[in-house]
Amino acid sequence: MPNRVYISFLRLPLLIRILLMALLVFLSFGISIHFLEPNTFPTIFDGIWWAIITASTVGYGDYVPHSFLGRITALILILLGVGFVSSYFGTLAAAAVTKQDALSEGRIAYKGTGHIIIIGWNERSKELISKLTTSKYPQMVVLIDETLEANPVKSRFVHFIQGKGHVDETIVKSDINNAEKVLITADRGNDELQADMNSILTLLTIKGIYSQVKCIVEILTAEQVINAYRAGADEVIQSNKLTSVFMVNSLHSNGNGLLSNIVHELQESKLSSYLAEQPDIGKPFSDVCHLLLKKGYLLIGIQRGEETLLNPSHSLPIEENDQLLIFK
Repeated sequence: MPNRVYISFLRLPLLIRILLMALLVFLSFGISIHFLEPNTFPTIFDGIWWAIITASTVGYGDYVPHSFLGRITALILILLGVGFVSSYFGTLAAAAVTKQDALSEGRIAYKGTGHIIIIGWNERSKELISKLTTSKYPQMVVLIDETLEANPVKSRFVHFIQGKGHVDETIVKSDINNAEKVLITADRGNDELQADMNSILTLLTIKGIYSQVKCIVEILTAEQVINAYRAGADEVIQSNKLTSVFMVNSLHSNGNGLLSNIVHELQESKLSSYLAEQPDIGKPFSDVCHLLLKKGYLLIGIQRGEETLLNPSHSLPIEENDQLLIFK
């Protein structure tokens, strides 16, 4: 039995072990000085108080031993106590620094709910993280990247995890089961096809661990879009296709940057959707549009199954399960 207790004690963290030993010293010397000089230390609590004050070198002087044995006890306490107190606070400081380094270097798992996981550090994720963490209602972001050595964003709303996105251990550290969404960005440092393969492999890893989480994947080649959906992607962003749309618009817009200005407004106004409510079902598109305008929302279209209807006929009736596309 004593061996089991000793082994259990050794398994405790170093900080806890030092604290327990220090408390044992304080109790032992506090009780001893009470019995050695009962007139000077009327109660055991007075003895323990004196032991703690003496060992911590504070030395209020409200209790002072007068006998030879009492002073010898005080000397031994000072020699032992100062060592334990110094060791405790030194270990505490070292543990704090070690944990801070581990947090900065992405070696500590995240625990929380409702966070967004972004895989891959690049200019796109950098801009996105900036907008998510500096908005009126900041969103907690878990950034996963294997190329970074430390957290690149100095914000309490960004938790960094160093590792490969297609490794189970890395994904588990992000508390994937409680995440709101996952965004997988493409690594443009690789060949486009290879970058898409890596993104799809990461997607398979995530869906294999927790299939319910919503995953948005950036795909560079049009041929891999179908594979991304097969792997379980809830939404695919074809960034190269979007870039080509900007280029074509710029070629035909006489250089006025109309599309760029509209996209900039989208960043501020937030395009979103919500399921049509029961009172709206059966009403024509124009009537629902007027009702939403009174609430400060602009209705621009309907998502009906796989079909997206932008600016449909004003007489088109709203159906059940329609997603209304609005500008906030």
